[in-house]
Amino acid sequence: MNFAKLLKPTFWRVVLVLILAIGAYSTYIRFFHGLGASTNLSDRFPWGIWIGFDVLCGVGTAAGGFTLAAVVYVFHLERFRPIIRPAILIAFLGYARVGATMLFEVGRPIRIWYPLIHWNIHSVLFEVAWCVMLYVTVAGLEFAPVILEKLGWDAPKKALKTVMLPLVFFGILLSTMHQSSLGSLFLIVPTKLHPYWYSPLLPLFFIISAMGVGLALLIMASHLSKRAFGASIEQSILNDLGKAMAVVMLLYATIRFQDLWARGTFAYLRQPTVETASFLLECLVGVVMPIALLLIRRVRENPEGLFAASVLVITGFLLNRLNVSVTGIEGWAGGSYFPRWTEAAISVSTVAAAVCAFGLAVQYLNVFAPAKEQRAMDMRSKASDALNTNEPVVAGS
Repeated sequence: MNFAKLLKPTFWRVVLVLILAIGAYSTYIRFFHGLGASTNLSDRFPWGIWIGFDVLCGVGTAAGGFTLAAVVYVFHLERFRPIIRPAILIAFLGYARVGATMLFEVGRPIRIWYPLIHWNIHSVLFEVAWCVMLYVTVAGLEFAPVILEKLGWDAPKKALKTVMLPLVFFGILLSTMHQSSLGSLFLIVPTKLHPYWYSPLLPLFFIISAMGVGLALLIMASHLSKRAFGASIEQSILNDLGKAMAVVMLLYATIRFQDLWARGTFAYLRQPTVETASFLLECLVGVVMPIALLLIRRVRENPEGLFAASVLVITGFLLNRLNVSVTGIEGWAGGSYFPRWTEAAISVSTVAAAVCAFGLAVQYLNVFAPAKEQRAMDMRSKASDALNTNEPVVAGS
């Protein structure tokens, strides 16, 4: 590792250092002066962006890991194997970030380990805590072969490969449970959450939207990695991810709007409120615009167009989770909530740390499969299709 090159000051490295420094100072205020000095939370509004952004969004953005793991290991679509490593890395960093930010969110961080010994099986938060702990462990083990490969430790790498399939199945189960359980958290507040966002189908909405944003993050990570490090996923695979993302978003839109219609929620559109404006913005940015782009083949198969659609999906996802956890509850709380700068600084710094870790992994580990390996995957996939259709395989086609 070239530390001199790594420490060479650039614009973005200076920005990163400033963000982490401000986050470190905000961390000091949180742990030495308490929640009152570091947040704008109250007894009436006890959850803010540390829940809405760090947990609900952080967990959702890790969904690409279990989605691609299911595609490759369960459905045996080997064409997508080259994207498994970045997907698992994003999932691991996403959950690790959630676990770290939970230290800021709980009133007494010294008791963060209590769910290990105090089993309140009737609490949804109990399942959330266990899913975070277990999935961080599972995702770490799934990504460990990449590190062991770099270190040249073949024996432990082979040992992990023997248990990889059970690990993948366990990870899919944990992540699926966790996505739905986060939606279940808000089923207990039917009179507090605005009808735009409250629904008995919230757990289903959380799972489907997380799958969409997981694919979008993979596309965005590949695009930015190519610009920064020259390492990315082959465009044909990204195009297929774009098709899958279009299907997921169409499914989400269909179920979501059918549910809104069945519950008579569209009647609230006549009310010129903050909730109405937030709902319309979320639908336009996160559903209508990306679906419109993804349905146009020329846009979907263009790297910049696919990147733009992915950014819209991610933005809409963030708006939805913040609307569910903040905007949708402000009416019942009888007041508005806006995070204190220390709350925002801690959230931004943890995101910056995760992005930095991803960048270092891309630079110094074999996260993105070499183009030669991707082409070999494509040839095997074409050979399989040819066998099923009795068509000849032409090299380079």
